[in-house]
Amino acid sequence: MGEPSVPCPHIALSWPPDGSVTLEWIRRLTAILDWSSRNLPPSDLPTLLPSPVLLRILLAASDVLHKEPNCVRVQAVDDLSGVVVVGDVHGQLHDVLFLLEDAGFPGEDRLFVFNGDYVDRGAWGLETFVLLLAWKVFLPHRVFLLRGNHESKYCTSVYGFENEVMVKYGDQGKQVYRKCLRCFEGLPLASIIADCIYTAHGGLFRSMNITPSKRSKGKKGQKIVTNSNTSSLKLGSLEELSKARRTVLDPPWEGSNLIPGDVLWSDPSLGLGLSPNEERGIGLLWGPDCTEEFLKKNQFKLIIRSHEGPDARVKRHNLTGMDTGYTIDHDVESGKLITLFSAPDYPQFQASKERYNNRGAYIVLQPPDFSTPFFHTFEAIKPRPQVSAYYDYEEVIDSDEELDLKSMNNGSSTEGVASGQTD
Repeated sequence: MGEPSVPCPHIALSWPPDGSVTLEWIRRLTAILDWSSRNLPPSDLPTLLPSPVLLRILLAASDVLHKEPNCVRVQAVDDLSGVVVVGDVHGQLHDVLFLLEDAGFPGEDRLFVFNGDYVDRGAWGLETFVLLLAWKVFLPHRVFLLRGNHESKYCTSVYGFENEVMVKYGDQGKQVYRKCLRCFEGLPLASIIADCIYTAHGGLFRSMNITPSKRSKGKKGQKIVTNSNTSSLKLGSLEELSKARRTVLDPPWEGSNLIPGDVLWSDPSLGLGLSPNEERGIGLLWGPDCTEEFLKKNQFKLIIRSHEGPDARVKRHNLTGMDTGYTIDHDVESGKLITLFSAPDYPQFQASKERYNNRGAYIVLQPPDFSTPFFHTFEAIKPRPQVSAYYDYEEVIDSDEELDLKSMNNGSSTEGVASGQTD
């Protein structure tokens, strides 16, 4: 597909006088983001999307997101044309714009669930995230944005998003980045669609056993056992998920933070049972027996997760690759486990000349039962505008494996950073 003709927006975007985002306003924002990505140097983005307007979007979205539960219920009714589920997009703005048009934009009759990883690696993470946040503000009960493992302080410092924000917004960059982190904190961890589909970026999670302590000291004589012993690992419940603390952005994943770490970082396996995810050094591996247990216990028919692109799957020889943007990893009695990846020709920047050339995909769930996934695959929009990477992709490993997780322990929450700062 050739490069589309996008008219010059000319005039900088302003915040709606009454603070109400409209469809026309989102269309104008979309035109500005698309045109500037093709025609302006990154540092000129504020000439069309001024920092005060960007900060207002981030603040409005943060207010909406922080009011949502850890696991949002997406109520799908028969008069909907469908629920669209989207996997990782990683700052590939033009592919996201195509996806939105191809699937049909969010509206009263069409819901969207985005499964995380909006930023990093791609050159337009900020534009992608801001656009989806604007849709969330406009249609808070029709657009659902879940958190991915890259919506974290550590990953964005390694894979380019933090530097991207600083390049684009200069002196205002630190404030913009802090507000983005604040939005990350508010992103829900999972969704349940039509009471029968569970979606989360990484997937399943362990139970947090609470057992009586030997001494009646501490908080009500109880201690939290984090199940570091493999033999004691068991699947967690939706009730436990609802009580997890999601506002900490990075490890250490322990205590009330352990479940979010699993939800964001875990991967499926063909081996049975639950085990620590040694490859990533964080989260779990779970087998088809765990998928069956989770589906049957909760009366679900599908698990839709993301988190693994072609770079990760090429190292997992026993699982299907990500050439078409999706795989069915477990097909069990009660239903299926699907991995969905929506960033085609990924990653945008790659040290080797040989590319994966993967397609992206999204899923449409249709009434009346919403439990049959319809897969839509698509090619990357090319040519991509010429732009430099915001991280050293020749030095940084392609996938999220073998991360320096110990360095995540410093500044794992933005709560202290954000306090005392003015908008």
